[in-house]
Formats: sequence, structure tokens, C-alpha cells
Amino acid sequence: MKFSHISDTHLGLVQYGLEEREQDIYNSFNQAIDISINDKVDFVIFAGDVFHTPTPSGTAILQMANALKRLKQNGIESFFVLGEHDISRVRTTPIPYVYHNLEFSKYIGREEPVYYKNVMIIGLDKIRKNEMEGLEEKFSKLESLASKHDGHKILVLHQGITEVNKFAGEINSTDLPKNFTYYAMGHLHDKFLKQYEHLKGPLVYPGSTDMTSNQGDVEKGFFEVDISETDAKPEWKKLDTRLQIIEKIEFEKIDSGIQELNEKISKLEKKPIIKIKIKGDNLERDVIERKFTELASKSLHFSWELSKEEDESSVFLNRPAQIDQELFKLAVNALKSEKLAHIAINELLPLLSTRQVDSATQVVIENFSNFSEKENDS
Repeated sequence: MKFSHISDTHLGLVQYGLEEREQDIYNSFNQAIDISINDKVDFVIFAGDVFHTPTPSGTAILQMANALKRLKQNGIESFFVLGEHDISRVRTTPIPYVYHNLEFSKYIGREEPVYYKNVMIIGLDKIRKNEMEGLEEKFSKLESLASKHDGHKILVLHQGITEVNKFAGEINSTDLPKNFTYYAMGHLHDKFLKQYEHLKGPLVYPGSTDMTSNQGDVEKGFFEVDISETDAKPEWKKLDTRLQIIEKIEFEKIDSGIQELNEKISKLEKKPIIKIKIKGDNLERDVIERKFTELASKSLHFSWELSKEEDESSVFLNRPAQIDQELFKLAVNALKSEKLAHIAINELLPLLSTRQVDSATQVVIENFSNFSEKENDS
């Protein structure tokens, strides 16, 4: 028996405002579905962020519906939890619930076990940092359920693990219930697989199925997991995605750097996305623009910027480990209110950083009403 572990498909994302990039996202997703069908997996797990926004376009909704229909037609069940991009801050029913209600797929984000043959699958929707209270009790309950089941036990979470990414992590691997034979993770967009000594099975992130930011030339795909025996055995399935290139070039070597890039992309079927960082002093922008004219014409999306002497990665790595606390302190100092700081950092910032403007506006409206009512009461 085997299953596919797919995550962070972000259907509906229109990167750089380009229709071609929206179609790329759909193509990568459908590749994962096609491979799963051709390899005759028994079921598919979607580990959150099916859509890029809680209010996806009709095209994105149909892409998911058609994929689930094809899985069903081939006798393949599917299960899903919700990521933060699937959950609206406005009080409304998440779009993916429709697939559950129509029996296209099974929603498993309520911490209640579902069973496929002798496999127990339990999932939790995305839990934000300000919602962590009670998580230890939830995990204790899941641990108890897993210990009573003799077959494979799969835990599906859309969370960041601190040991994997300390800046995007919300919980530690040691917080997780110990007795699951596979931890199907979502949320982090890079591939990751590790067997921790304190967990029974591997902790696995397949990453996003396509590029959602400037990641450079990184493999994208998903995992097929063989659970025919006692141990879960994940196998990586690479997807054919559009090449994204990030290069650093010293201005003195810009001509040779451009020539190398032209040679690199000359045989590509799809125009790549290219971002270049130029190192140098007192550079004239119009001179650089002229040099990049031909390369830009061969790219789907081309951008360049002047690189600072200090490497951006070193700045990132030197950020405070408790960055949320630091941001919160700054917000309190600026707003003179812990309540307003909480709203700004924990509510508005995550929404605005992912361009969920409508949801952010609703948060402002709701909290304005709440504060107005309290002032009137006083």
C-alpha cells in the first residue's frame, strides 16, 4: 500500500501578476495528480494551503475539483487539512469544505481519526501562534489514540517545526505525539525529511509543488510513501517546473555573467524567471539596463537589484531567535497598547504579508467595532 503526500499547492497564485505563472501552478499540481494516478497510489494526503487565498478564483476551485474527480474515477481516496491560506479571518465556511460535503475528498482537520483500511489518519488545521493554548492536551489525546491502533498511524499537520526552520517554526519536534509512523507536514515550502530518535516515524515536508517566492533553482515535487511494511518509506517525485534563477554578479564581470546565463537558458523549453544581484560601486542604472535588454527578452520575468556589500543571508541568520517577541515589543512601544500590538503582529501582519487585503480589512473593521463598543460601555 502507498499514498501520496502533497502540500502547499497554492492554487490560484498569480506570481508577478502573470497568467503564465498561474498556469504553471496548475500544471505542477496536475503533474502530481497524474503521477499519483499512474503509480496507482491508494490514497492522497493534502497537507494544507490547497489555495493561495481563502477566496480563490473559480478557475482555482475547478482545478481542485477536477483533480479530486480524477482521483475518484481511479479509485483513489483523498484527505485534507486546512492551511492558513485556506482559512478566512472572516467568519465564513472555508471553500475546501465543499469538496468534503460533496464526498470528493475527506476533511480530517478536526483531530478525529478516520480510517482507510487499516491505516489511521488524524489531522489538525493550521494553528497560529496566538492559538497554541491547549495544544499539549490535543497532542496527548492523539498520542493515546495512536497507541491503541495496531496499523500505520499518520499525523497530518500544517505547522512549522522549529528544528527545521527556526524563523517559521511554531512548535518543536519534541512537542509532537511520539507514536505515529508518518508525520505528513505542510507549511514550509522546502523539501525536508528526517527520522528523529524521539518519533516513531519520519517527519516529512514535501514543500510547495511550485515556486511561490524567489527560491532559485530548487527541485519541486511531492512524496509517495510505501507503507506495505512496518516502516513508512517515502520516495521523492520531482515535478517539471519552470526554472527560476537567482544569480550574484560583480559588475566588472557582468558581460561574462550574462553570456553564461544566455548559454544556460538557450535550450530551455520554457522561458525562465531570472533575478540578478549586481555587486559594485557608483553604478549607472541605465548602463546596466542596456546590458540586460537581450537577457530580459528571453525571460518570462526578469528583475535585477544592486546587492549590498553585506550578504542578505547573513543578515537573516543574525536576526533574533525570538523575533516575534521583538516585533511585539516594538509594536507595543509604537502603539502604546498590548491589545493593539497583538492585533498588528498576530492578525494583520500575516495577512498583509500574503496580500490577503480583504481579510485584513475585515480584521480592522471587527476590531474597530469591538473597541468602539468598549469605549461606549465605559
